[in-house]
Amino acid sequence: MDHEEYEKKQRAMRRRDNLRKALTYLFLSVWAVVVLFPFYWMVLTSLKSYAAYNAEHTPVFFTLEPTLENYQNAFTAVPLGGYLLNTLIFSVITTAVMVVVSTLAAYGFARLRFRGKNLLFGLFLSMMMIPTELVVITNFVTITNWDMRNSFIGLILPSITSVFYIYLLKENFEQVPDELYRAAKVDGTSDLKYLWKVMIPICRPTIVTITILKLIECWNSYVWPRLITDDPAYYLVSNGIQEIRENGFGRENIPAMMAAVVVISVPLILLFLAFRNKIMEGVSRGGTKG
Repeated sequence: MDHEEYEKKQRAMRRRDNLRKALTYLFLSVWAVVVLFPFYWMVLTSLKSYAAYNAEHTPVFFTLEPTLENYQNAFTAVPLGGYLLNTLIFSVITTAVMVVVSTLAAYGFARLRFRGKNLLFGLFLSMMMIPTELVVITNFVTITNWDMRNSFIGLILPSITSVFYIYLLKENFEQVPDELYRAAKVDGTSDLKYLWKVMIPICRPTIVTITILKLIECWNSYVWPRLITDDPAYYLVSNGIQEIRENGFGRENIPAMMAAVVVISVPLILLFLAFRNKIMEGVSRGGTKG
């Protein structure tokens, strides 16, 4: 193969690579527009006045007269600030307790030795096959019998553990070399100290990931708060949306409802943007580097 023919093949390969990259970026750009368009439409609608929105016979994808009146109404027509505070309390406490419980349970399954551990863990995993509706019914009956309805304890208690997160942490803990554990035990290190000083720092990306995911799950929780609370003093933003629609803005005031949804969505968006690298690192973590 002479030099000229080699150069032609190289140019052809570069053209194919450039075309492949161009098509890939085009597809990703189109997909990004598809994914982000609902958020854009939500924000745009919240900036339109009630009269301007109702005057549109065909959708208008921009506005020349944005207004913040809808955001003001979001905090005056209904106690949205109180709902946000309730949701923050519920999400933070539930997530904190869940991380502690899941970490201890995962460490026990990953490192401790006791009879029937594998059988117990298999039965534990089988709980993931139980339909969520059955669990909700059981939890509702239990919380009602314990007279915990319309309370933060009743909201929080059924959500302080997760089979999936325990399984995820257990698999991550098992990737830590056994030699570290045996060396720590020889030095007289307790299991709790080994967990705190060795396991948690090594597996921090996974722990951060499940923490963020649990926060998002709690913030978006709808069915359980809707079932267990009928006192507005304990409403979360999710089940407060129904009151916003029925008793606040009415079924026709879509711009005001969109403003409330934007206010509710902003904390989650900021949370994801702040910890997106940690989330990606935890999800893609396939082994322990050492």
